[in-house]
Amino acid sequence: MGDTFPLFPQQASNFAGSVDNLYFFLVALTAFFSVLIVALVIFFAIRFRRRHASEIGQPVHGALILELTWTIIPLGIAMVIFYWGASVFFAMSKPPADAMEIYAVGKRWMWKFQHVTGQREINELHVPLGQPVKLLIGSEDVIHSVYIPAFRVKMDAVPGRTTTLWFTPTKAGRYHLFCAEYCGMQHSGMVGSVVVLEPQEFQTWLAGGPQTGSMAETGEKLFTDLACITCHREDTSGRGPTLRGLFGTQVRLTTGAVVTATEEYLRESIVNPQAKIVEGYQPLMPTFQGLISEEGLMQLIAYIKSIGPQEAPPTAAPAAAPTTPVEQ
Repeated sequence: MGDTFPLFPQQASNFAGSVDNLYFFLVALTAFFSVLIVALVIFFAIRFRRRHASEIGQPVHGALILELTWTIIPLGIAMVIFYWGASVFFAMSKPPADAMEIYAVGKRWMWKFQHVTGQREINELHVPLGQPVKLLIGSEDVIHSVYIPAFRVKMDAVPGRTTTLWFTPTKAGRYHLFCAEYCGMQHSGMVGSVVVLEPQEFQTWLAGGPQTGSMAETGEKLFTDLACITCHREDTSGRGPTLRGLFGTQVRLTTGAVVTATEEYLRESIVNPQAKIVEGYQPLMPTFQGLISEEGLMQLIAYIKSIGPQEAPPTAAPAAAPTTPVEQ
């Protein structure tokens, strides 16, 4: 649509077409009923106008068919809109498992991005063409909102939470990136660009970036510097539960509830460890709220996610059965 209608941005992601189709359906539906209602009002005003001062209107006792018609038709239209909108919403809420993760932090008044391989960017985000991309979004101060018009995606960056946004770029180029939430006096200057590169060009760009260590490596160093390693030992003998293989698993709490170890759970466990106490452990962990930046928090989460389950020691091969000596 953006290529032919200059008032609309380009369609440059897998969601752009479906969002536009739903939007224009709503516009067309609104225009149709607006014209229909105005025409009926004018028609009835003329048709049933009062022609002289002594004229008295006829009483109306209702019409079941008419009432059913104007009830069932709007209900059907509302259900179509609900189903269509819900389908688009759920598609945008479930990133594929192979999506490339990039961490994004909103801060007055800039966007900071960090790739899992360690490359960092400010107000500019490089992504490969045709590759699903998942943004893990946080905020260091107030509510911001990542908005990429050409991709038709938007997600708030909320302090104390990790929100996610995903898309698949379908067209190479440079696209606007805005903050869609008023965040202060210089909110309008909190803009940037998303640069979509061909896969080979993106790999070249990654290779040419500064080598600062991956997110997981930086998070591991932070894990040691904050002395987390003294309690979360891998041999399960620490005062806190081991974190190896934790991400994505089910965690039983002292309350009997079971939660999934997502990014949001890891964040809460770091900044508010008393919120969910793991079964079998005491509430001894202090809060790290205010002691660690949003960027450091995401690096810690990246490190914990990178710790896979401990590999089982190789089992010894069974000894070969003794052969019966052959009598000569």
